[in-house]
Amino acid sequence: MALHDAVGQAVRGLGYELVDLDRTGGGLLRVTIDWPWVSGQERFITAEDCERVTRQLQFVLEVEGVDYARLEVSSPGLDRPLRDERDFERFAGESVDLVLRAPIGAAAESGVSALRKKFRGRLERSESGWRLIWSDAPPAQAGRPGRKKAPVPELALDFVFGDVAQAKLVPVVDFKGRKPKGAPVSGQVES
Repeated sequence: MALHDAVGQAVRGLGYELVDLDRTGGGLLRVTIDWPWVSGQERFITAEDCERVTRQLQFVLEVEGVDYARLEVSSPGLDRPLRDERDFERFAGESVDLVLRAPIGAAAESGVSALRKKFRGRLERSESGWRLIWSDAPPAQAGRPGRKKAPVPELALDFVFGDVAQAKLVPVVDFKGRKPKGAPVSGQVES
């Protein structure tokens, strides 16, 4: 049985999903797990989950005769890679970093450089596939009131999943705790 299949089967058997499997030259076997996505429900991987999977994988890897020096099991983290269309569905509405297989900036007909392949913006579903909404405005600097400038318009890029070389979530650190999608930001009043 192939390593990926054996690890994937063991992880799924415990109720998790295999996000990534990486084997380095130094003998490190890195396994990334997450909870299967259920619409409207958000669960996070804990240290106990990683420990549980580690214990199971140690037995599976011994039975399969896999040679490794260290086993590392972790969650996908804040900058979770988006590997398939299910991940795109799950994280629609979130900010993502996107690298396209080929530059298609000129096709956007929005003044985007024809050679541009990297984008950061909000991922949305479109009629023909996916859309990325972004603005090229420079980020505001904390503590420095700036002059009033004209707002930079938002741009949109339509693409299909096959155009994507790499995608991952933009890490958002909020020390007040993670808020579920659609929750009002402090200071905003829901109407």
